[in-house]
Amino acid sequence: MPTKAPTPPARSPESVAPDRLDAQTFARNMLTVGMKSQKLLMDFTARAASRENPVALDPLNISGAMLSLVKAMSGDREAVAEAQTQWWNNFMTLWESTARKMLGGEAAAVVEPAAGDRRFKAEAWRENEVFDFIKQSYLLTANAMQEMVGKLHGLDEKERGRVAFYTRQFADAFAPTNFPMTNPDVLKATIASNGENLVKGLDNLLADIERGHGELSIRQSADGFTIGENVATAPGKVVFRNQIMELLQYSPTTDEVHARPLLIFPPWINKFYIIDLRPENSFVRWLVGQGYTVFLVSWVNPGADMAGKGFEDYMRDGIFAALDAVEKATGVRDPNCVGYCIAGTLLAATLAYMAGQKDGKWGDDRIHSATFWAAQTDFSEAGELSVFVDEAQLEALKAKMDSEGGVLPGSKMAGAFNMLRANDLIWSFVINNYLLGKQPMPFDLLYWNSDTTRMPEKLHLSYLRQCYKENALASGKMELAGVKLDLSKVKVPVYLQSAREDHIAPANSVFKSVNLFGGPVRFIIAGSGHIAGVINPPAAKKYQYWTNEKGAKTIDAWKKGSTEHPGSWWPDWAVWLKARSGGQIPARDPAAGPLQPLEDAPGSYVKVKS
Repeated sequence: MPTKAPTPPARSPESVAPDRLDAQTFARNMLTVGMKSQKLLMDFTARAASRENPVALDPLNISGAMLSLVKAMSGDREAVAEAQTQWWNNFMTLWESTARKMLGGEAAAVVEPAAGDRRFKAEAWRENEVFDFIKQSYLLTANAMQEMVGKLHGLDEKERGRVAFYTRQFADAFAPTNFPMTNPDVLKATIASNGENLVKGLDNLLADIERGHGELSIRQSADGFTIGENVATAPGKVVFRNQIMELLQYSPTTDEVHARPLLIFPPWINKFYIIDLRPENSFVRWLVGQGYTVFLVSWVNPGADMAGKGFEDYMRDGIFAALDAVEKATGVRDPNCVGYCIAGTLLAATLAYMAGQKDGKWGDDRIHSATFWAAQTDFSEAGELSVFVDEAQLEALKAKMDSEGGVLPGSKMAGAFNMLRANDLIWSFVINNYLLGKQPMPFDLLYWNSDTTRMPEKLHLSYLRQCYKENALASGKMELAGVKLDLSKVKVPVYLQSAREDHIAPANSVFKSVNLFGGPVRFIIAGSGHIAGVINPPAAKKYQYWTNEKGAKTIDAWKKGSTEHPGSWWPDWAVWLKARSGGQIPARDPAAGPLQPLEDAPGSYVKVKS
């Protein structure tokens, strides 16, 4: 690992915070900070001692990843020595350039933040030599750590991915931006407010711990959103309900609609209203405006009574029950269906189950076409979520769910997703909420992100084991209700949407489904990531998407022959979907349909808090 480097000539960072302190007020605030910090520590110790089911010391098996790193380093001293030498040479160059700038000279930066790294936006990181040195020394060290992990022999690729992920988490956590004395914005705010920002920040921290019932629950958005009032507002009715889901049918906005309805299955890891966030970016409203009869499943936020529910239950009481209800509501037996993220995996498995009926002949043909948004069927290159799936972590996860009555608390899954973008979804809020003492701004997307759901133990563990750990669906080893699943028997038309910057369902992973399904497949790559890559209304005129009309067998060949288009991918899908949606008929009003409405959209299940 990098050795200790010499310190450059000292210089006071006064220029970043020229205001003078009021010594008496500052001392009083620091006393308050000390007292609150002491209370925080005592409360934490008391809570830890009183827990009936102590939390596993290392539920993420970070120690296992670090042990693999140590073994690889001890067995590949040449790579370690090379990394240390390179780091030292770069650091000496940085020291010299910093000294030159402190003497009034000019010097180019030795290292710059990566594109998209927003931690060092403040001018002081560039203009103040001390902070510029702190920034560059941190970046050199963080980059050296990652590069060494990438070059070490003795690590298989899966373990290398885990080590690299936790190395990045370590580097992100110890960024100078996360500490008051090495963050110019925090120093400036502390002097300007006589330390009141730190007092408010501790109040925010205590409130977040209280809100998390003893565990830190970082607020990403201010309150100010109410489901059904300013989010999830598309008009419609709940037309069906069972233990697992509510089925919403949305009110038409056109006089005529396509004959074949559209049935959407969102992921149960989050609540459905990412598809109906605000009127201006609501996918639901856009689809209704295109003349579709839209049905959407709202999954239950499960309690301990659903601990034993698994994939088969979500197939029968989710997909099949919704198909039955849609047929009763519209008279159409075979709607077009959409599966988003994990619900797309369930939809694919269900299609394979339906195709596997009657001795391998096409049996259940109640789905006319299938669209998959950011959904995977082959998990051999499933992205960074794979780092959370090894036997030690699965056992710790099972113990956690057992202690919670058979469900995974929503905060646990949210924490894992936030770690994938720690600087944006964790550390930026630590700085804003706790160091600067500010309140988060109201942001509908982050409000939705924090509105978590629980997951049944059987369902979640089987998904992680069979898909992420064993890749059983792609390999033909997965079974549902006694039927071995073979995706090549699925002959319905398929539309695969992926996103270029998706860390949850990488485009390369989504593409693998092209060669698994047995029918015609259209694959596209959208700009942005797992959420914005899907929720991108055409009116926003943001991002882009890529198509390849000739197709290809590999993702590299597909990308090489692809064509870039500006804006949203929704119109491309609309052309594909329209060709499979039949002619025009009078619009269907859910309030006057064959199914008796149970209540107004968005229903009751979505309002249950974890």
